[in-house]
Amino acid sequence: MLGAILCGGLSSRMGSDKGLLKSNAIHWAKNAADKMALLKFPVVLSVNANQFEEYSSLFVSSSLVKDDASLMVRGPLCGVLSVHLQYPNEDLFILACDMPLMDISILQQLYSLYHLEPSKDAFVFTNNGEPEPLCGIYKAKGLTDILYLLETNRLERHSMKFIIEHLQTLLTPLNEDQKAYFRNINTHAELNGL
Repeated sequence: MLGAILCGGLSSRMGSDKGLLKSNAIHWAKNAADKMALLKFPVVLSVNANQFEEYSSLFVSSSLVKDDASLMVRGPLCGVLSVHLQYPNEDLFILACDMPLMDISILQQLYSLYHLEPSKDAFVFTNNGEPEPLCGIYKAKGLTDILYLLETNRLERHSMKFIIEHLQTLLTPLNEDQKAYFRNINTHAELNGL
């Protein structure tokens, strides 16, 4: 198992790199990585080419995975598949850096489900019936299948929600008191409300 913190988004609505925003003097990317590290497996950060230099000044360069330029895909899927290409035998536990309210109990619950349901390829929560794919576990085998679909021009859409529909996915509804942990912060107005 490998943790992968997704930091490579364009942050266009925020206007600045969300992974480098701070809460309690800690960058959001580090906050997410620290929570993931509590599960006792290695963690990498997925970044785009423009971020690599700045993130290298904050994190050990070997922990950074730059988006693979050969992938003809954008968004979170590019980050996930780039990490998969570098670590093809590792199941990936991904977490978006812009969920600063995420609680370790959620990560632990998902990790437990991963061990309880070995026949599944992916593990994500649902929020009011909609999947939350940016905090989830994706097995290497399932990612290899998705990569094959991409390489053979049979991947119709490049969204993470589309991906989980094509994998054997265990969907687990969130309790009402867990939903706040998945709050995704995209604008300064939302940031001010923290």
